[in-house]
Amino acid sequence: MSLFKKFINQTRKPEGFLGKLMVGGMNGGHARLADWGMTHLSGITPAKIAELGCGGGRNAGELMKRYPKAKLTAVDYSELSVQKTKEYNKYMIASGRCAVIRASVAELPQGSASADLATAFETVYFWPGLENCFAEVCRILKPGGTFLICNESDGTDETSKKYEKLIDGMRCYTADELEKALRAAGFSEVKADHHPAKPWITVIARK
Repeated sequence: MSLFKKFINQTRKPEGFLGKLMVGGMNGGHARLADWGMTHLSGITPAKIAELGCGGGRNAGELMKRYPKAKLTAVDYSELSVQKTKEYNKYMIASGRCAVIRASVAELPQGSASADLATAFETVYFWPGLENCFAEVCRILKPGGTFLICNESDGTDETSKKYEKLIDGMRCYTADELEKALRAAGFSEVKADHHPAKPWITVIARK
C-alpha cells in the first residue's frame, strides 16, 4: 500500500503517526463544510447534544458556542480523536459542559431519549450498518429531537467516488439513500439540502 493510500485511510479510524497528522488537519479542513451545515439548525434550543464521530473536536466546540446553555457529549471510536477532542475542548470539559467518550456509533453509551440534538459531520461514510447506526441515534434522541448529517460528498461527485475506491470501508451516500435509511430507522421527517456550488449535502431528520 502506498504512503498516500495509507494516509487517506486514516480518515476512517486515525491511528499512529499518520493518524495524528490526519486528526491534526480535520478541524481546519472541515470547518467551512461544518459551518455551512450548522446554518441548517434553526428553531431549536437543545439542552443536550451528541456529537458523533467528533474527529478533532472543533465542531463540538462550535456547537457549544452556538448553544451556550447546552451540555455536549462527543463520541468517537478512535483514541486519537478522543484525545484531540479533549485537548481542544479542555475548558468546556473542566466547566462540566462537555464529556468525550470512546465508543462506536453502533452501540452508543447514551441512555434512551437523552439528547435533543445529534450531529454527524463527515463521518457516516464509515458507519457499520447504516440503518442500525441510525436506529441507535434515533434511540438516544428525545421525541421531536433533531439529527443533522453533513457530508462533503452527495454520493455522485467523481472525486469522492475515487476516494471511495481507495479508502477501505468508505461509502458515499446520496441524499435519497440517507433518507431511506433514516426513515427505516424510525425518523419521521427528513429534509436534504445541497450546497449551490459544491457537492455538499446537509440532511436534517427529526424523530
